[in-house]
Amino acid sequence: MIKYMKSTACDMLESNIIPFWNGLRDDEYGGFYGFMDIDLNLDIKADKGCILNSRILWFFSEASRVLKRDDLLESARHAYEFLINHCLDKAHGGILWSVTFDGQPADTTKHTYNQAFAIYALAAYYEASGYKAALDIALKLFNLLEEKCTEANGYGEAYDRAFTPIINDKLSENNIIADRTMNTLLHVFEAYSGLYRATKSLEVKEKMLSILDTFVNKIYNPVLKRQDVFFDADWNCIIDLISYGHDIESSWLIEWGCKMLENPILLKQIEDICSELTANVYDRAFRESSLRNECEKGVEDEARIWWVQAEAVVGFLNMAGKHPEQPQYLAAAEDILRFIEEKIIDKRPGSEWLSEVLPDGSHTENKKPIVEEWKCPYHNGRMCLEIITR
Repeated sequence: MIKYMKSTACDMLESNIIPFWNGLRDDEYGGFYGFMDIDLNLDIKADKGCILNSRILWFFSEASRVLKRDDLLESARHAYEFLINHCLDKAHGGILWSVTFDGQPADTTKHTYNQAFAIYALAAYYEASGYKAALDIALKLFNLLEEKCTEANGYGEAYDRAFTPIINDKLSENNIIADRTMNTLLHVFEAYSGLYRATKSLEVKEKMLSILDTFVNKIYNPVLKRQDVFFDADWNCIIDLISYGHDIESSWLIEWGCKMLENPILLKQIEDICSELTANVYDRAFRESSLRNECEKGVEDEARIWWVQAEAVVGFLNMAGKHPEQPQYLAAAEDILRFIEEKIIDKRPGSEWLSEVLPDGSHTENKKPIVEEWKCPYHNGRMCLEIITR
C-alpha cells in the first residue's frame, strides 16, 4: 500500500503535474498562462490571477527543495520574477488580485487571502533558493497584512487598491456575504507557518498563536465536530454549511504549523480537535472511494472536486500516522488516490486534472476549466510531495 502510494505520487508529479505546468510558462510576458478551458483551448491573453502565480511559485519552490531538482528552481525563479515585477503593487503595497496577460493591473482588489499566499510562496522560494530578497519581501507583506488587514477581533477580508475595506464577494459563496471566513484564516495561518519555518520570528509565532486561539474558540464547532465556514464581523456563524474539503485540509495543515511552535500542551489540544475533524469527515463524506464536496443545510453535494480529493489523501494519511491502530484511514487514503488516478486525472494529451466529476467519473454539468485563477498545482502537487516526504 505504501509503495503504491509513493510510486503513484512520483509518477503523477513526473508525468502529469510538472510537465503540464512547465508547459504553461509564458516566456514572452512572464509568469504562466492564466486560462485553459475544458476543451483544452489555451487563452494566452487571459488575465493572470496573482493567486495562481503565487501558488505556482510555491509549488515549484517546494518541489525543487523536496526533489532536489535545479530545473524546478528555475521554474520557480520565473514565477518569482513575475510576482515581484507585476503582481506586487509598487504604488500602494500588497499583491493585486489579477493582472493582464502582459502584466498590467487588471483587478486591483487587495484581499487578505491573496497577501497570505504571496507570503507563503516567497518564504518557500527563499528556502529553496537562499535568495534573501524574497524573504525580505515576504516579511514586508507580513507587516503590511498585520497593519492593513487586521481589525479588533480578527482579520478583515477584502480591500480596494489603497486598502480601504470593500465587500467580500471573492471569498463569499452559497449566496451569502461574509465579514469573516474560515478559509482566509486557515491560509493566513498556513502562510505564517511557512514564514516562521523560514525565519523563526517571534513576532510571526505570536500571530500564529493568536490564530490558533481563534480556530479553537471561534472556528471549530465542538458540538458538530466541524469548522464553521462563514461569519459576521463578531464571529457569529451565518450559514449551516460543512466544507468537507476545508475540514480535511485543516485537519493536517493546522497540525503542521502547530508542531513548529514546540508547545506540547497546545499541540495536544490541536491534535485532538484535528482528529475529531478527520473522523467526522470520514464518517459523513467518504463514499464510493472518494469525498463529497460539502453539505449545506443538510443537503449533500455529491460532486467530487479535484482539490478536495487531494486534501483528503493527505488528511487521512496524517490520521493514519497518528492512529495506526485504525487502518481505515490508510485504506481511505489509498482508495482516494486510486480514484484520482482513474477518474480525476484527465487522460487526454496536454491536460492535467479535471476540476470536478461525479462519483462514477462522469462530468458534472459544470464544465469547469483545466486552468483558471483557482485551478493550479498547489493542492495536487502538495499532495504528491506530502506522500513522498511522509
